[in-house]
Amino acid sequence: MLNHVMVGSNDIARSKRFYDTVLAVLGAGAPLENRAASGHMRLFYRHDGHTFCVSEPIDDAPATPGNGATVGFKCVSPEQVQQFHDAAVAAGGTSIEQPPGPRDAGLGRLYLGYVRDPDGNKLCAIHRPA
Repeated sequence: MLNHVMVGSNDIARSKRFYDTVLAVLGAGAPLENRAASGHMRLFYRHDGHTFCVSEPIDDAPATPGNGATVGFKCVSPEQVQQFHDAAVAAGGTSIEQPPGPRDAGLGRLYLGYVRDPDGNKLCAIHRPA
């Protein structure tokens, strides 16, 4: 259904350091770096047929996280959820909500970990057992 997800950044170099570290846990390599026609820098992380993007806002307004918005990253195990969470915190992110662990959110048993990136974007590492 989705082609890509993009979040904004106020410091693209900081975001690159953060996402290089965090997305490596999921197997993503270095991003394709692209300068938009407007001159703004964008990072495109591609992995397993999916794309996650980080961009300086094209309208030159400050990047702000969306209220109620969360970007979920699929993990292959509870251990990978923990690794994602720990890598994010070590790279300058902030752990939020409950510590990583099992949840029953009415959608079946899930293993979740939540963090905010240095710009405040909310990220979720999620493993759904078969």
